[in-house]
Amino acid sequence: MLYDLQIIFAVARLAITLGFLLYSSWSDYKTREVSNRVWAFFAPIAIILSLTELILYDSSQLSLYGISVGVTVGFAFLLFYTGAFGGADSKAFMCIAFALPFFPSIIITPLLSEGLSPLSQMVFPITILSNSVLVAALSSIYLFTRNLVKRSTSGQPLFEGTLSNESTGKKILVLITGKKFPLEVLKEKWHIYPMEDIEETEDENQVKRKLVIVPKEEERDQILSRLTKASQIGKINAKVWATPGLPMLIFVTIGLILALIVGDIIWILITNIVR
Repeated sequence: MLYDLQIIFAVARLAITLGFLLYSSWSDYKTREVSNRVWAFFAPIAIILSLTELILYDSSQLSLYGISVGVTVGFAFLLFYTGAFGGADSKAFMCIAFALPFFPSIIITPLLSEGLSPLSQMVFPITILSNSVLVAALSSIYLFTRNLVKRSTSGQPLFEGTLSNESTGKKILVLITGKKFPLEVLKEKWHIYPMEDIEETEDENQVKRKLVIVPKEEERDQILSRLTKASQIGKINAKVWATPGLPMLIFVTIGLILALIVGDIIWILITNIVR
């Protein structure tokens, strides 16, 4: 009976995690924003369920729970303050740590035996993070392939005018993170950021176009205004390089599902390479 109740706790923790992540992923996709109320509800429910289960069934794991939460929160803050993660992404990982500090082996086992890595058993959210990053990287492969196919089928250069003078490194970064959008789309969808800007030159009929690798939100409107003005007077065409931004919470949700079904993908790759 006690074992059955522990399973109920584990199922509840996993269910609320998937539920909140699915909702936040939908919100992230639709608006690129997630209300703080999501985390305000998620966090206390996760903490109560986790601590209650540990106190009733395995109090010796309380210190490990604190370590897992502490490591995850530390990573979340680091990724947020370095600009790698948005606020919602960081809060999501903190809440995941509260709910799923360790792999829920009491209710599920990965399909691959080597998928249950030591890291998964100690700090499960970091496994989810690594899986998420790998999944997100696949979008870069898609964008790069799409841009090359577009270049091949259209016969048009990828980088026109003075953009052709930009460094190879900048061009590659643009190819794996962005694509060309009509300016009208950028005006309608605020989460799409321009990856190019213009500078006026001494020749009134010419503009110097340049690539912007790390678009800043506070500069978006000014850049878009300059691009629109240049397009209206015929100095540039109506399509510019831009990045839609990654809806990271979708990748986090996929990363969790993969971690549950397949396991720690990086650990699987490492163990198969060193065999």
